[in-house]
Formats: sequence, C-alpha cells, structure tokens
Amino acid sequence: MNKLLVVAVLLALLAVSAESFRMPRQAEDKEEGPLTKLCNTVKSYYSDAVNTVSDYVETIKGLKLEEKAKNLYEETTTILSTYNSIVQDQIYHLLTSKP
Repeated sequence: MNKLLVVAVLLALLAVSAESFRMPRQAEDKEEGPLTKLCNTVKSYYSDAVNTVSDYVETIKGLKLEEKAKNLYEETTTILSTYNSIVQDQIYHLLTSKP
C-alpha cells in the first residue's frame, strides 16, 4: 500500500511539473499593414535622429566649449568692471569739480 501511495504521489508531482514545462505557442507571423510600416519607419527615423543628436552633444562636450565660454565671460566682466570704474570716477570728478 505504501509503495502504491508513493508511486501515486510521484506520478501526481510529475504531471504537475510537466504541465509547468509546456512550450508556449508561437505567434503566427502576420503581415504588417501600411500603418504599421509607417509607424516603424517613423520610429526608426526618430531613434536615428536622437542618436545623432546625442553624438553631437557628446562631441561638443568633448570640445569643452562650456569651460571656454565661462572663461570668456569672466574675462569680459573683469575688463568691463575695470572700465566701468574708470568711467564712474571720471563722471564723479566731472560733477564734483569746482569751476
């Protein structure tokens, strides 16, 4: 009786585990309609454009233009502040000078 029970349990486990190993059905290949082809084409063009722009951005970052622009701004503001001080001083002396 015990052997029969063990065989029945093993057979049940085998049936349950075999059910979980079923192969999924393969989807039938459907032909693409014109709208699907158009959407896929637009998606591919969009992804190509995004990749190209990303490459350009990486190239621009490689040129360190941001750092050069920052340095140019700092130099320009330093020079302009110097000339601004000179002009302010001249206007002050012009207005406060006694005739």
